[in-house]
Amino acid sequence: MIILRDLDLFVTSAQDATTLLQKWLRTIDPLDRDKEHFIVLIMDVRLKVQVVDVVSVGILNGVLVHAREVYRRAVALGASKVVVAHNHPSSICSPSDEDRERTKKLRQAGEIIGIPLVDHIIFSESSFYSFADEGLL
Repeated sequence: MIILRDLDLFVTSAQDATTLLQKWLRTIDPLDRDKEHFIVLIMDVRLKVQVVDVVSVGILNGVLVHAREVYRRAVALGASKVVVAHNHPSSICSPSDEDRERTKKLRQAGEIIGIPLVDHIIFSESSFYSFADEGLL
């Protein structure tokens, strides 16, 4: 589900992406804020956001994600790079073992198809965790 398109926005840091996603999170129904949302920011070669796509909506403490869905629209649009993100309704942004494994698989998939994963951001309404900022990508 595309939530934003044709933005005049460049994502040059995890903070840029997080600010955008936190603003969006505040606009959705409060009951839906209590679910994890897995989002892909699809960017061109200049790091301009082409599309922000919600690829999966889960439950309070989990979301089902597969590389096929994460990269599907990015491939169709000829993306240069992607940033993935998901919210933690608990407000605790530390990555789980599953988050770490998912990031590893998505990075590998991106390498294979030539669309690098720039970052994986875990965010809440007030904080965030960036795999890239922590040197894990």
